[in-house]
Amino acid sequence: KIVCRRDVRGHIVDSLELEKVLKTAPNDVKAPECNQAKHCYWKYNEFFRCEKAKGEGAIQCAALKQQFTSLCPNEWVERWDEQRENGVFPGPL
Repeated sequence: KIVCRRDVRGHIVDSLELEKVLKTAPNDVKAPECNQAKHCYWKYNEFFRCEKAKGEGAIQCAALKQQFTSLCPNEWVERWDEQRENGVFPGPL
């Protein structure tokens, strides 16, 4: 939706306010089977490769983060995050 606000000089400006849309990751031909463990692991790795290449918090990586968080169990993500912090993550980051 369009929102009117004032900038730092007091001028009225229009801005586009983006609404967060919740949805699951799209089907991936690389992981077509019902078990989405490989798809989850791949999206997790792709997200951190993207952040490494484009910088932490890069908008281009947001979709990958949304996808791995919708596919992966929280316990897996927490364990992988801990492994990355300790330098023992078994993935190609």
